[in-house]
Amino acid sequence: MKKVRTRYAPSPTGTLHIGNARTALFNYLFAKHHNGDFIIRIEDTDTERNVDYGVSSQLNDLSWLGIKWDEGPDIGGPFGPYFQLKRLKTYQEYAHKLLEEGLAYKDYKEGSDDYAIRFKVPLNQEFIFDDVIRGKLKFLSEDVEDWIILKDNGIPTYNFAVVIDDHFMEITHVFRGEEHITNTPKQVMIYEAFNWELPTFGHMTLIVNENRQKLSKRDVNTIQFISQYKELGYLPDAIVNFLSLLGWSPSDEEEIFNLEDLIKIFDTKRLSSSPSYFDPKKLRYVNEVYMKKLTIDQLKDLTLPFLKEDKINIISDDWLNNLLLILKDRLTYGAEITKYYHEFFDSNFKLDDNILNELLQFDYELLLNELLKKLNENPFNDSKSINDLIKEVGTLTNNKGKSLFMPIRIATTGETHGPSLPTSILLLGKETTLKRINETIKRAKGAKAWKKQYPFYHLV
Repeated sequence: MKKVRTRYAPSPTGTLHIGNARTALFNYLFAKHHNGDFIIRIEDTDTERNVDYGVSSQLNDLSWLGIKWDEGPDIGGPFGPYFQLKRLKTYQEYAHKLLEEGLAYKDYKEGSDDYAIRFKVPLNQEFIFDDVIRGKLKFLSEDVEDWIILKDNGIPTYNFAVVIDDHFMEITHVFRGEEHITNTPKQVMIYEAFNWELPTFGHMTLIVNENRQKLSKRDVNTIQFISQYKELGYLPDAIVNFLSLLGWSPSDEEEIFNLEDLIKIFDTKRLSSSPSYFDPKKLRYVNEVYMKKLTIDQLKDLTLPFLKEDKINIISDDWLNNLLLILKDRLTYGAEITKYYHEFFDSNFKLDDNILNELLQFDYELLLNELLKKLNENPFNDSKSINDLIKEVGTLTNNKGKSLFMPIRIATTGETHGPSLPTSILLLGKETTLKRINETIKRAKGAKAWKKQYPFYHLV
């Protein structure tokens, strides 16, 4: 049996798009599942659209995702070169072979000796190929016009070059988007013209947006480039996990897999031909799952650049550790750290009516006033000393459990639930904590008086 060889062949016209990243991933997973090779080659013949960073950015993004290639433009290999512009002589040679055999003809430019070469489409012929996702597909030659294989400038067209490259690079399987289905008959013609063996094709489902329309680069409502997710502090393992679920499904209901898991379980029988919905909420959920697995040191490495970029003063390493302990369960991606930092330390302390209603269910006045007194008398050394102080206030006011912690949490954070209360108070600092408690007492006193005057009404 032939060694499995797959490829990802991008044009260097921009950065790595979600759809192209999925193509690369599925080719990589299939090759590695079968102990085969995964190759990258660059289709750079569209010179007017090529950009300087097109190759390096795509390779960097693929590497960031954890996708490794066995041959490619940066590392070489036995089937190079891996740039189409460096293979022009080969395309020209095989185009002229078809010309000599009468399977193609010259198409002269008007008023010039320059000519392109057109492939002569056979008459009354069926072109059939097996698609591992869609089954047997059939096209009639009468539906395809004679088409250019080599332009008058000596550069091949896509459908000709891709066959030459795949054949000589011994590509066995080609997984690509379904928009390439209509290209395949032309490619089959070339394979048959040279009496070459066809690779196995698999045309993956379209990726659609929330309106169930094909995901377009012009769709400004969806973040579509891998570099953008990297810049926002998404995790590469999460992106790979999410991409794997766009057109492929595991055999059970589990949906969280790392790259090694995916290589083991990847099965083409589980590939779908139905459109795949790019769900940003699901991507955030998957990323959040991976975020929760990070250690504090890993989370620090991820979030520190965003804190520094926002010019947030990192008081100490312990302070940062405590901040991350407080905010860790809220983060769905790294850049959110600044949003939650500002919400947590917002000087415009907010107590909405729902929260005030919660507070009024408790005997809070003595409790909060006693807390003010103790906080004024004691330094904020660490979360343990603050926790001891809260317990002491509870003993003095005969409060414990919810009746102790809920009013204090509301008065200091403006919320009814959250992470460690002593750590939250430590991070807020004495000045902010005292200010918020005083403001809460004042707001609650006014709300209580209003309720006394209008007992049949709620604050909300």
